[in-house]
Amino acid sequence: MISGGSTDGESNRARKSRSRRDCMEVEGIRRNDAVISFGLEDLKGVNLPHSDSLIIQARVANYDILRVFIDSSSYVNVIFKDAFVQMDLQGYHLEAVETAFFSFVGHVVYPEGEIVLPLTLCSQDLKKSVMTSFTVVDSPSSYNIILGRPAMNELRAVASTYHEKIKFPVGARVEEVRGDQPSSRKCYVEAVRADQSKTRREEKKARVDEVGGRVVEKGEVHFVAEEEHETIEELQKAGHIREIQFPTWFSNVVLVPKSTGKWRMCVDFRDLNKACPKDHYPLPRIDQLVDSNSGFELLSFMDAYQGYHQIPLAKGDQDKARFITSGGATYQRLMNRVFEKQLGRNVEVYMGDILGKSREVAHFIVDLEETFATLMRYGIKLNPAKCIFGVKSGKFLGFIVTDREIEAQQFGWDEKCEQAFQDLKIHLAELSVLVKPEPGEKLFVYLSTTEYAVSSVLIKEEGSD
Repeated sequence: MISGGSTDGESNRARKSRSRRDCMEVEGIRRNDAVISFGLEDLKGVNLPHSDSLIIQARVANYDILRVFIDSSSYVNVIFKDAFVQMDLQGYHLEAVETAFFSFVGHVVYPEGEIVLPLTLCSQDLKKSVMTSFTVVDSPSSYNIILGRPAMNELRAVASTYHEKIKFPVGARVEEVRGDQPSSRKCYVEAVRADQSKTRREEKKARVDEVGGRVVEKGEVHFVAEEEHETIEELQKAGHIREIQFPTWFSNVVLVPKSTGKWRMCVDFRDLNKACPKDHYPLPRIDQLVDSNSGFELLSFMDAYQGYHQIPLAKGDQDKARFITSGGATYQRLMNRVFEKQLGRNVEVYMGDILGKSREVAHFIVDLEETFATLMRYGIKLNPAKCIFGVKSGKFLGFIVTDREIEAQQFGWDEKCEQAFQDLKIHLAELSVLVKPEPGEKLFVYLSTTEYAVSSVLIKEEGSD
């Protein structure tokens, strides 16, 4: 229940007068309205027994909104800010609100403002629309909208959570909208998980002191594992993992620092891998992938977002791993199948690293469109923070790839090793540039033989010099 907030600005006398007028309308003008009732026939399709809340779909300002919570005890109608922003309401004015709300657990919520919007309930045959006021609230919620007493009174609607249905008069007829029980249960699960996560964070914050990125607890120093909990919650919400009881295999979870300064959650599956058959599907040779990218004018570097999590684990194997196996063969086989028509032509793939390449600038858009179409066809997501498009050079599998050559990198050695390395680079810079030969191209082989060794060099001629 939500209480408090702004009222309609009427005095007590005005409200009493309006109440008397409403009663007269009920006894007089509204007397012909259809009688709303619920019976056994309204239970058809309802999963019994249940304690589900009433969640429906409604149309608000020309948007079909899912997860609309019917709460007749709420003093206001609420639109949560995430849904409000996505609706992108142009032409509607948001007015400021100064009064706070109080939830049923006593939390204080300060609204972003109030806005009057058209609300429509649609049945199979008819629909009913009213203008009603919504309060915009910036607060986490598993719902998009809460319809409270104002909307219910405007619609003259009656809700029954037991029958999972809301009924409202349209002229002399009674129309109805059925609740969505699966959505209700999903909302409940999400709310419980959010409360549990918040409780854990509050308990942990209460018993530890943060010191320079670490926490001190019971005289020992431990790394903060908050990122692990957040990662687990994200994977559960996305449906990549699920909670199981009595698993056969137990694996350790460890946190490994990323190059970005964040943490990566890893699972120790070494014991599980030893007990499972080996899949000898070969991974691509890195040197061949790198060499095949020279001579392309534009390059695009893409990274598959949480690559392994995009492959569902076979149901028969799900009890063996709490998260997902780390075998590279499965992932590389998938990527080779996905890009089988592009590999070597305008795409190279090594696990989650995808390199798009265009031999000429004029082909760049066409090549990129083909790659994106393939990604969309198979539902592969990219990590935008790690993607670069249409560049002359970039880092791929630890090498700097350009349109003409493979460049050497700088290494942090001691002074003696650094000098030897610099001398080697000077020597290499004086040699001919290494390039990939084209099919059908004429090549020359030069041989040098001694008593102990045979050497050869493969050369192609360019230009007239």
